[in-house]
Amino acid sequence: MTSTTRLTVAQALVRFLAAQYTERDGVRRRLIDATWGIFGHGNVAGIGQALIEYGGDMPYHQGRNEQSMVHAAVGYARQSNRLSTHAVTTSIGPGATNLVTGAALATVNHLPVLLLPGDVFATRPADPVLQQLEVPYAGDVSVNDCLRPVSKYFDRITRPEALIPAALQAMRVLADPVETGAVTLALPQDVQAEAYDWPDEFFAERVWTVRRPGPDPVELAEAVRAIRAARRPLVIAGGGVHHSRAEDALAEFAEATRIPVASTQAGKGSLRWDHPQDVGGVGHTGTATADELARTADLVIGVGTRYTDFTTASGTLFAHPDVRFLNLNIAPFDGHKLSGTPLITDARSGLEELTEALELHAHRVSDAYATEYTEDKERWEQRVDACYEADEPDVRPTQPQVLGALDSIVDETDVIINAAGSLPGDLHKLWRSRSWDQYHLEYGYSCMGYEIPAAIGVKLAAPDRPVWALVGDGTYLMMPTEIVTAVQEGVAIKLLLVQNHGYASIGGLSETVGGERFGTAYRFQAQDGTYTGAPLPVDLAANAASLGMRVLRAKTVGDLRTALAEARAADTPTCVYVETETADTVSGAPPAQAWWDVPVAETATRSSAVKARELYERHVSTRRRHL
Repeated sequence: MTSTTRLTVAQALVRFLAAQYTERDGVRRRLIDATWGIFGHGNVAGIGQALIEYGGDMPYHQGRNEQSMVHAAVGYARQSNRLSTHAVTTSIGPGATNLVTGAALATVNHLPVLLLPGDVFATRPADPVLQQLEVPYAGDVSVNDCLRPVSKYFDRITRPEALIPAALQAMRVLADPVETGAVTLALPQDVQAEAYDWPDEFFAERVWTVRRPGPDPVELAEAVRAIRAARRPLVIAGGGVHHSRAEDALAEFAEATRIPVASTQAGKGSLRWDHPQDVGGVGHTGTATADELARTADLVIGVGTRYTDFTTASGTLFAHPDVRFLNLNIAPFDGHKLSGTPLITDARSGLEELTEALELHAHRVSDAYATEYTEDKERWEQRVDACYEADEPDVRPTQPQVLGALDSIVDETDVIINAAGSLPGDLHKLWRSRSWDQYHLEYGYSCMGYEIPAAIGVKLAAPDRPVWALVGDGTYLMMPTEIVTAVQEGVAIKLLLVQNHGYASIGGLSETVGGERFGTAYRFQAQDGTYTGAPLPVDLAANAASLGMRVLRAKTVGDLRTALAEARAADTPTCVYVETETADTVSGAPPAQAWWDVPVAETATRSSAVKARELYERHVSTRRRHL
C-alpha cells in the first residue's frame, strides 16, 4: 500500500519544490532555490502559510513590486546559467497581472522562472470575489489567463490531485534548455488551503538532467563543408553561448580557424574584449569593425542567437550577394532562421565537434582577412579610448566618460547590469568585457525597471562579486522600489544612477524619425504645450537615500572616479549619482553603425518628418529576404 502524507495543496507544492534539482556536467543545483512573495487574500493563507510551515526547506524573499520580484528571479537564473531559479507568489487581481511584464521578459530571453499567482475560488462560493474579473462569455477565465501567451507552460490547479502532473510538467519545462521560460501554475485560493493525502513518492528528491545534445552527423558534415568553402566567414555569438557555458569552446574554435567573432547584446563577453578574434558588438548598436565584416561576410555562423532586428539591422546588414547562414542552435525554431543551414545542437558540444572536424583539414581563414579585421579592431579601440578619455577632471562627464570611469576601476569579477535607454547602445559599442558573465544586458525585452531587482538576483547568486546596476533617470523612476529590499536583506548592490533629464535614447530616435523629441524630456511645459521648459527640480539621489541607500554624489569626472571606487569597496547597498553632460563629437559615443527600422510617417507637413521619410525609404530599399 502506498504511504501518504496529508498536507494542503500549498504545503505539498512547497515541499515538492524543495526536492527538485538540476544536473549538468555532473554538477547538481537546487532548481527552485527560493521564493519571492507579496501576500494578499489570494495567497496569504495558502502559499504564505506553507512557506512558514516549511521555512527551513524554502528560503523566502520579501518584494515590493510583483514585476520586480520576477526580474530578481530572472537575474538569479541568468547568473546561475539557467540551472537554478526562484519562484514568485502573488495574490489574485493586480498582484497577478503585475507578473505579466516580468513573465514576458523571462520567456523572450529563454530564462526560467516559476510563477505562482493566486486565483479566484475554484468552488465559486461567492461570485464575484474581491478583485475578480467577470467575463460574461466564459466562467472559467480569470486575470491569470493574461499569463498564457507569455508563459512556456500554464496550468490552473482546480483540484488538489491535479497538482501532481502539473508540477512535474512545470519542472520539465523549467529544466529544458529549448523550452525554458516563464512557467505559471495558477492557484485558486480555496484549493491552496485544501488538504489531500499525497503519495510520499511525490516528495522524493528528483533530478532533472539539463541536456547537451550533440550535432547530427549529416548536419555536422554540411556545416564543415560550408565553413571550408567560405572566404569571409563571421561568427555571431548569441546568448546561447553563455547559457551553454560554451565560451572556452568558442575561443578554441576561433583560435583554430581565425574566424572573427562578433556578439549580440546577449552574447557579448563570449570572448574577452582583448581576444584576437573578438570584434565587438554587431548590428544597430555594434562596432564599425563587426558591422563592416557582417556586410561583406559570405558565411554568417550564428551560435545561439535569435537574429533579432537589432542584430540584422532590420534585414539590411548582411549585404554580400552570396551570403549564406549556418545556425548552430539548440532550438530548431532558431536554427532554421534566415533560411540557414541548421546545426541543431548544444552550443558547447557543437563547437567542440566543429573544431575537431575542421582541424582535420587544418582549415584557417587567410592571412589577409585576419590582418584586415585585426587592424580595423585596433582603429575601433582608439575610438573607444577617445570616448572614455576625460582630460579635464573638473567638468561634468558625458555618458561615455561615465562608462570610462567605471571601466577604469572594475576587474573580471564585476557584473554590469543594464536593460534600457541609451546605455545599451553605448555599452554594446564601448564596454570591454573582461569575463564571460560581466556583461549582463537584458535586451530581448529591454524592460525599463529591470536593472535594480535583477542586480539583487545576481548578487544573491554571486554574493562575492561586485554587482552594478546601471540606470538612467527614466528607468529609475519606473521601478526604484526594490532598493528597500536590498537594504532590508543587506544585499550590497551598487547603483550607478545617471541623470540626463528624460528618455535620452528615445529622444535621439524621435529626432531621426521626424518626431522632434516630442514627449521625451523631463522638463516643464512651455507655452506651446511642449515639454521644453526648465528641467524638473527632482532629486533622485535624495529619493534613493530616502529608501535607505547610501548615496554618493558626483559632479565632475574626478568626483565620479572617487565615488565609484568608494562604492565598489562598500559592503552595503550604495548609489553613485551623476548628472551627465550632453555628448559632443569628441567624447560622445560613435553613432549607429547600422540601420534599425522604425517606420516614419508616410505623409507629413513638417519638414523634419518629410526628410526622415526620404531617408527611411532609402534604407528600406536595401532590405533583403534571405531565402
